Amino acid sequence: MITIIAATNRPGSSTLKLAKYYQRRLLNKGLEVKLLSLDELPPNFIQTDMFGSRSAAFEPIQQLITDTEKFLFVIPEYNGSFPGILKAFIDACTFPDSFYEKKAALVGLSSGTYGNIRGIEHFAGICSYLHLHVLPLRLHIPAVRKEINAEGSLFEEKTVGFVNEQIDKFVRF
Repeated sequence: MITIIAATNRPGSSTLKLAKYYQRRLLNKGLEVKLLSLDELPPNFIQTDMFGSRSAAFEPIQQLITDTEKFLFVIPEYNGSFPGILKAFIDACTFPDSFYEKKAALVGLSSGTYGNIRGIEHFAGICSYLHLHVLPLRLHIPAVRKEINAEGSLFEEKTVGFVNEQIDKFVRF
């Protein structure tokens, strides 16, 4: 199973729109795909689900992560890196069962010029520590609001081509 993680808790984000786009594309290939938006985390998970504790609200999320074979992280740029909620989420998940020796693809996005290049590199370092194997083709989508239409689909030919290439490689990964 593939789980796509929309790595922000911002309501109505471009990150979630892009994650849903990837989900549709992977479902069209007949794959089992789940989507977890970090805005679905329990509001108090930092108090209840860190350091070995586990709340009833976090249990199904942890089970989803444990059952996942491949992850696709869609990560927006926050202050030159990735959102703190993503790091807190990783820290709350059981180690090593959650990510150890599994596979991942990384997609960065930003409203600015660089598509979260730095944040993806920062997160890749965490993936290495977790023994989470990352697909070498990492995408960076700058000016995302100009790349995605009102229906939540990418439409710029170059970007769609890169996404298609990444999806095909991720499926084979």
